[in-house]
Amino acid sequence: MNKYTKNAFLYALIVAIGSFVFGLDAVLISGGFKFITQEFNLTASQVGLIGSGPGIGVLIALPLTAYSANKFGRKLTLQIIAIFYIVSAVGSALAPSFLSLFWFRFLGGLAFSSVTLASMYIGEVAPAEQRGKLVSTLQINMGVGFTAAYLINYWILQKMGSDAQWVQDLNLAETGWRWMLGIEIVPAVLWFLLLFLIPKSPAWLIYKGRVKDAKKSLGKVYPEDKVDTQVQEMIHSVENSESSNTSTVSQLKEIFSSKMRIVLIIAFTLAVVQQFTGMNAVMIYAPTMFEQLGLGTDAAFSSTIWIGVIGLVSTLISLSLIDKFGRRPLVMGGLILIIISISTVSYGFKQATYKVTDEAIAEMKDIPNIASLSNIVGKEFNSDIEFKRALVDVLGVESARDNSGVIFKQTAHMNAMLILLSILTFIAAFNFSIGPIMWVLLSEIFPISNRGVAIPLFALISSTVSALVQFLFPLEMEHFGATITFIIYAAIVLVGVIILYKYLVETKGLSLEEIQAKLQRK
Repeated sequence: MNKYTKNAFLYALIVAIGSFVFGLDAVLISGGFKFITQEFNLTASQVGLIGSGPGIGVLIALPLTAYSANKFGRKLTLQIIAIFYIVSAVGSALAPSFLSLFWFRFLGGLAFSSVTLASMYIGEVAPAEQRGKLVSTLQINMGVGFTAAYLINYWILQKMGSDAQWVQDLNLAETGWRWMLGIEIVPAVLWFLLLFLIPKSPAWLIYKGRVKDAKKSLGKVYPEDKVDTQVQEMIHSVENSESSNTSTVSQLKEIFSSKMRIVLIIAFTLAVVQQFTGMNAVMIYAPTMFEQLGLGTDAAFSSTIWIGVIGLVSTLISLSLIDKFGRRPLVMGGLILIIISISTVSYGFKQATYKVTDEAIAEMKDIPNIASLSNIVGKEFNSDIEFKRALVDVLGVESARDNSGVIFKQTAHMNAMLILLSILTFIAAFNFSIGPIMWVLLSEIFPISNRGVAIPLFALISSTVSALVQFLFPLEMEHFGATITFIIYAAIVLVGVIILYKYLVETKGLSLEEIQAKLQRK
């Protein structure tokens, strides 16, 4: 590996630390939901708001990110985003109420645009033959962040029940969820400092007419004899664009022009389908969902670790294959496997039954008013919705909610292993395909002249769907149940597969300019 390739990897890894922080921010909250719900006595809709708060915040951030990325540059905008992560983590850890927690989670959402901006930056710095691998480091670091978050949550959960002196001094039994959220401060500060080491985007410098500075930046990742060629290609791309006047309105007009029709269809489908797989909902509500499998609280938290590990391994496999087999086969194959796996999850919940027995009540004797369950002893429920409603009727909302892990462990009868393996297969398929590859494709299919608006625009669409899915998931589980919720996801992904089968082209090994020509000829 020569020094230019080393530099490209170094800059990509530094920028991709933002994805690690994103992974922590997105998943650390999953460990706190149970305790936050108890402390603030939250309803399902309030839980949904906490879960979707960052998704709502990013809806505002992305248009501002597009403006800032074009006006002030990718590097400075990334540094501003790092500051938002720091403030959000501090505020969330100290939040005194549901409303304040929501607003600090919302503020963290303003930083979630780090992923889209990072993919833009890496796509502009990376040599064509390394672009797929380097952009995919975003998903790798995100996977590391997810895994680290699940491990941190599980470790803190175990310590919350310890009688160690330091646990008592920190009052960890009551403040554990605050430590879960606060741990993000450390990597966020580190990322902010490391961002000072990266060069400015050469594509942005060309976009601003700063050719000399662009050559200097490119000289860090390309040999001297290739710099001029790369600069000329970038200049040619900008000069031949209808929106070379750099205005946001003109860039939007180009994005929605007839020559960009295929690009528009591909980008929109990817943005919507990626989120309607239900991936983000599964990630942040995983402990709650695993409790419904009858695993119990400890086992539910420990099982979430597998989500992070499998997601990370799958991303690494995708990274090793993306520039060998191409983008299209990995995306199509992964989406088909996603449909199969989440349909199996739906089937597994459909076959589940729930039954309270006298033996089960004896095992749950520590739950207040547990004797009230004797009213439904022997009655078999064929739906998780019916069973939850019955629990609320006899125990009350708070007791049924706060003790759900223990109750489901003693009363649920289902093929938990089938559902668990299907969820893990879904996680693997997502991280093998559309998870990382969507960002690769978005960084490739748009020309330099409108990329600063296009990538945040379609990230905005993706984030809108994500916020909707995350907000609705607790309500869907409460009112429709897992069976219907997951089959809806499978149906939407199927529609996406049909569209992408027709329009998605292979971009492996092509320069950004060759990709534009291929898409506009199609």
